[in-house]
Amino acid sequence: MDFQLTDDQAALRDGARDLLTGRFGPERLRAAVGAPVPDRGLWRELAAAGFLAVRLPEAAGGVGLGLPEAVLVCEEAGRALLPGPLVAGQLLAGAVDGVATGERLAALCDGAADPVLCEFPDACAEVVVLDRGAPGRAAGAYRCAPGAVTRAPFASVDPLTPLARLTGYPRTAPLPALDVPRLYREAALLTAAEQLGSAARTVEAAVAYARQRTQFGAPIGSFQAVKHLCAGMLVRAELARAAVYAAAVTGDALDIAGAKLLADEAAVRNARDCLQVHGGMGFTWEAEVHLHLKRAWLRAERWCRAREAEERLADALAG
Repeated sequence: MDFQLTDDQAALRDGARDLLTGRFGPERLRAAVGAPVPDRGLWRELAAAGFLAVRLPEAAGGVGLGLPEAVLVCEEAGRALLPGPLVAGQLLAGAVDGVATGERLAALCDGAADPVLCEFPDACAEVVVLDRGAPGRAAGAYRCAPGAVTRAPFASVDPLTPLARLTGYPRTAPLPALDVPRLYREAALLTAAEQLGSAARTVEAAVAYARQRTQFGAPIGSFQAVKHLCAGMLVRAELARAAVYAAAVTGDALDIAGAKLLADEAAVRNARDCLQVHGGMGFTWEAEVHLHLKRAWLRAERWCRAREAEERLADALAG
């Protein structure tokens, strides 16, 4: 059995990385910090390159690939700290008109969370709320116009991600064709892929800085304590990679829960260790390390939090 990426998958990954490097470089990243509206020009460029339509059938204008390929794209987006509702765009392409073109950005909300916080840029044109249901209430997906949703801006730890607390939404436009449990699983997996990309990027940043920063006449990367930090970061990132890639192939709920748990841990702990390697420099706005940590904190609280993943895995082991 071959566990390596195929040539086409490797080309897709490399192409996505080159695309983001060329169109979302350091200048655009700085401009996006604190911006209430995503760069619509950037999203149109990404949509034109097929970034948002990886899983949309070719007959509908998409690329016609599968979940593993969408994971590779989201991983590269996580590396680049791409702001905007990427997971919503990937999952709702074809279900909401215009999402895959970049013209109508959509917000995807976890209607079962408490509080209901969602990535809600001012330019959002559609809101889709997923409700897993409860005793006496069936699961469902509901499409809402932003003006019909009562919401309040919510302070976000991540300056690249505007959040809003949803206090009410209409249930008058159900989307019966959407498989709500599947969308929950896939949202968790794609978010884990973004976490994986961030974890891998902070490993690279820590190693690069440790090679160039000198102390006592030697690169700090030659010190045993720094070597241990970087080695631990690499182990966490590669363990998460194996779990995320495997879950993308199986699509199993438990595999996805485990992958999300490992990817969250890798992203958060790697960003913290990367800060440690950078020292005081890592806390400055000139470095991107703190942005990775803040984004990792935010993603860890969305789509299958640690407690939920742990309970699912524990129930399976005890069952």
